[in-house]
Amino acid sequence: MQSIARFEKVSLDQFTKDFASAFPEKADNAASIYSGILLPRRATTGSAGYDFFIPFDAHIAPGETLLIPSGIRVAIDPGWVLMLFPRSGLGFKYRFQLDNSVGIIDSDYWGAKNEGHIFLKMTNDTHSGKEIVLRCGEGIAQGIFVPFGITSDDSVSDIRTGGFGSTTRKDN
Repeated sequence: MQSIARFEKVSLDQFTKDFASAFPEKADNAASIYSGILLPRRATTGSAGYDFFIPFDAHIAPGETLLIPSGIRVAIDPGWVLMLFPRSGLGFKYRFQLDNSVGIIDSDYWGAKNEGHIFLKMTNDTHSGKEIVLRCGEGIAQGIFVPFGITSDDSVSDIRTGGFGSTTRKDN
């Protein structure tokens, strides 16, 4: 298999800023949480997906949404994209899903102002009233690297500087 990417943690400063924004009431815990962040990894030699792990304990009631700063960024070779999906078991049991259906991490996201910090916004969309209890270090999503192509008349020359949604904004 071809090696085309490398996972790393974002800096402690970036994680602290992003975690405090998502959880102001728990901001004092950011450094402790950061120290326990696990890099994504495959479970077996046959696994296509790299498991992403939640870096803190969480309870998600039915209908509730949770924004999860993963503490992870990824350097990806040009011509590849990382696609993020919910873990199959959580999706099957709870309808636990990514709010954007499939997360797309472009190779140039690495250089964004937020260090390419990958967030997961997930919702417990259960129809059976089940609360989801996630423990620190539990797998919540999986990422798969996929090659992509461009059209023969593609002439884009813009460079990303911003984070989420910045590629469609004029002020990125």
